Amino acid sequence: MPIHEKSLIRPENVKSHESLVVDGVDVSGHWSTFIQSRVVTDYNEALQDEIEALPGGELIHRCWQCGSCTNACTVNAVNPEFNPRFWIYLVRLGMEAELLRDKDIIWQCVSCNKCTNICPRDVNPEGVMKAIGHWLELKGHTPKSPSMAFDEVFSEQIIRRGKIEEGRIIQQFFARVGQPLAQDWLIELVRRLMRHLPVGLLTRMGMSRLIAPRTRNWGAARAAIEEYVAEQRAEQHRALGLPELVEAARREAAGSHHA
Repeated sequence: MPIHEKSLIRPENVKSHESLVVDGVDVSGHWSTFIQSRVVTDYNEALQDEIEALPGGELIHRCWQCGSCTNACTVNAVNPEFNPRFWIYLVRLGMEAELLRDKDIIWQCVSCNKCTNICPRDVNPEGVMKAIGHWLELKGHTPKSPSMAFDEVFSEQIIRRGKIEEGRIIQQFFARVGQPLAQDWLIELVRRLMRHLPVGLLTRMGMSRLIAPRTRNWGAARAAIEEYVAEQRAEQHRALGLPELVEAARREAAGSHHA
């Protein structure tokens, strides 16, 4: 799958001489530009399979590198180094070390879904970006991102109770990422709510902070969801070659089954 386009060549690998004369001919500047050759030996032949095993990455194999995702990308418009097309290209070639060079910016995806809406192959590039971010965390290449922490808090509350309570989610999210609850914007938001919301609604919101809302007869549904989630995690960890996490997920699945 050779691609020789400039957008898929890192700037630091493009070399040129400001002053160069060869056989009496001045080839300075543009005429002496070349791509530095490299030998890549650290391929991960299972990289595409690992990404496909994670939620969102299932259809990465369908990408034909048309570039629609990057062209439509909100983040690429302000940061040209954010290139979903390039990262999908690296995953499909198994170039793990090359992919890790961008591990600090891959998480910047804002999930606007412009890429997914325009993709002619239904690759779901936004999902692929989430899968790559999740892969980076599971493999220990990056710490857990705030967005992943929020997803976990949100999912845990739904699975546990069958409902969501926004104030509790915000509180648990800040606690998980180590941020203080007394955020200026949050204090201002509460002040405005206190001024404009009906007393009855404020009372119900306050009660839900004291007594967490729960869907009636949710126990059986919760147990089934927990068992399914644990089974999926075990499969994902097995695909990524993480035996210690596979065993933990297996115990989690067994616990959910007997709950």
